[in-house]
Amino acid sequence: MSVYLGLDTSNYTTSVCLYDSENGSVISKRKLLPVREGELGLRQSDAVFHHVQQLPGLFEEAFAEYAGDIRAIGVSSRPRAVDGSYMPCFTVGLTAARVLSQSMRVPFYTFSHQQGHIAAALYSIGRLDLIDQPHIAFHVSGGTTEALAVNTDGGFLDTRLIAKTLDLNAGQLIDRTGVMLGVPFPCGKELEKLALCCDERIKPKVTLKGADCCLSGGENMAKKLMDEGKSPAYIARFIIEFICGAVEKMSERIREEFGDLPFVYAGGVMSDSIIRERLTARSDCLFALPEYSCDNAAGIAVLASIKDNV
Repeated sequence: MSVYLGLDTSNYTTSVCLYDSENGSVISKRKLLPVREGELGLRQSDAVFHHVQQLPGLFEEAFAEYAGDIRAIGVSSRPRAVDGSYMPCFTVGLTAARVLSQSMRVPFYTFSHQQGHIAAALYSIGRLDLIDQPHIAFHVSGGTTEALAVNTDGGFLDTRLIAKTLDLNAGQLIDRTGVMLGVPFPCGKELEKLALCCDERIKPKVTLKGADCCLSGGENMAKKLMDEGKSPAYIARFIIEFICGAVEKMSERIREEFGDLPFVYAGGVMSDSIIRERLTARSDCLFALPEYSCDNAAGIAVLASIKDNV
């Protein structure tokens, strides 16, 4: 018996995953939380409600494909592995994991949502050897824009914050711009499609303080470009290039301090093809496959298998 169950109930996605540690296969099921047209997100009370509604259906889908035993359960219990990190939506997955652990008589292990992203990225590119090796991990999404030193201070998947956004997260900037352009929320994929329609060379000015970035200026520039009559494709391209420039400069400054450690990029924003192409052209780096960049429970299931065998 080598199958592990992973659960993740993040702010915008309900996720269930079954991971077979013997052959490396996964059964991954996930569903976005519904957001009303024109709105920029969900209240936590609404997110909790939708997770409760969606989780049973995802269990049904996953276990329709696998009817065997589960060795252990992994669950994301908080956004980040730091004191005080908390969001109510994660209690839905945590409660389900506790109930299943008792009923199945198997252990359950808790991890942060961010650790799940790192593990999913490494799993997707066949680099689980880095799970206990020093590396730099970027987690860039709607809720987080951070660079982490991983396994540099000891401990299992130990993470230390080394750079961050000082205002807006990258995903927030994408969603605010997308809604402004009439794109449905969440806006990442549609904004990318718009941006790919623009062939103009755009080099936005990016501001850093140390290795930290400031992204709110991008929103102001997007509004200014709209007032000037620039096309939606141009504005979309500007915003993606703006975010890419920030991540690129952050990476350069971090590399000056940490040297040639592997750089791993995860989170929904890092699935953007323009950003991936630009960063990989300039330096050796590792990107989660797009389907494992967005919120998912695969990394949590993988971590459960590793923790269970420590």
